[in-house]
Amino acid sequence: MGRHALLDAVIPLVAERFKALAEPARLQLLRALMQREHTVNELVLSTRLGQANVSKHLQLLHTLGFVRRRKRGLFVHYAIADRQVAKLCALMCARVRAETPRSRNGG
Repeated sequence: MGRHALLDAVIPLVAERFKALAEPARLQLLRALMQREHTVNELVLSTRLGQANVSKHLQLLHTLGFVRRRKRGLFVHYAIADRQVAKLCALMCARVRAETPRSRNGG
């Protein structure tokens, strides 16, 4: 596994982050944020999730380092924290697509 080995000390931290990504609403938020920066209100409109729900999920994603936020006037703007977050999502999506029966059968 090289320099990124799963050391005993980091296993609980990695598990906590994967657990956060196990929530479909959080994945919806990350998908929207991979397109561009958004405010909470914009995310509510694009995901059709409730405002309180979006805020709660964004707080956790921010705490765990998946998203960053910046205040501009009265609004807080959220964005993907860095390219590694998008890369992780793309990697897992590619893996899932490769495992689906349709893609294995060539169509």
